[in-house]
Amino acid sequence: MTLQSRIPVVLDVDGAVGALDGELRIALSDRQEALRFGCSARQLDQLARDLAQLLPAVRRTGTTFIGSGDFHHLSVPLILRCARALHARTGQRLRVVVLDNHPDNMRFPFGVHCGSWVRQVAMDEAVSHVHVAGITSADISVAHCWENRLQPLRAGKLSYWSCGVDTRWARWLGLDHAFHAHRDGAELVAALTAHLVARPEPTYLSIDKDVLSTAVVQTNWDQGVLTLEQAGAVIDVLTGCIEGSDITGEISSHRYATLWKRLLSGLDGQDIDLTAAAIDGGQGRQHEVNRALIARIAAAGG
Repeated sequence: MTLQSRIPVVLDVDGAVGALDGELRIALSDRQEALRFGCSARQLDQLARDLAQLLPAVRRTGTTFIGSGDFHHLSVPLILRCARALHARTGQRLRVVVLDNHPDNMRFPFGVHCGSWVRQVAMDEAVSHVHVAGITSADISVAHCWENRLQPLRAGKLSYWSCGVDTRWARWLGLDHAFHAHRDGAELVAALTAHLVARPEPTYLSIDKDVLSTAVVQTNWDQGVLTLEQAGAVIDVLTGCIEGSDITGEISSHRYATLWKRLLSGLDGQDIDLTAAAIDGGQGRQHEVNRALIARIAAAGG
């Protein structure tokens, strides 16, 4: 697919995504409180039904921008829509590559949230495997190992690609096949790209910009170490394989009316007290990075 034939989409929940050439912008600001950080399965299912009516056909949908990483769980309906369309068309299953500083595979008892959604995607029968790459978060360290959902790791449906985190605990549980630990971002990207290029498969690419160093862009969350060029190298090796893509990690702020969201987002280290100047300045650089990423994805056929 060419850049002209795919339509970039903005799910405009937080007003953070700048204008994109030829975009389809779907207004969702009235759902920000309900969807941000986490939501019920019922609310996510309703969004999926609504998007089925609002989005172009899967093969006409370009990169979808979701806003802050607080909304990364909105990737679920996008990925599953793409996976089922691929299976109906070709009989193949969809591989998912997630660039993220966090595993997004954590336990969460209240529905689905931005750090728990990967399990739902990984265990879907239309998905072959999920690679979460670029993790430097302590979420996969021994101190937090019990918080990770082990089912997709044990089932061979999920792999973590990390650097700078001690993940030796995985060997104790027989999960070392699912953990790819590296010394730094360069080594991680070299290993990941070698793996992907040797195994060309239809792929959905999901990028949370918190995988990037703070020297590249500023997000709402603690960030990883990748450069923009390293992220681009991953995109490049997926040339001809990208069935769909999304990008999160904008900088935005929201004061929750919901008590449990205020408490849990604070415990997770979310910065909810960003100044207007910090947001305005950050969004300018965010827009530059968005344009660079969407151009790279389009050049790869996505």
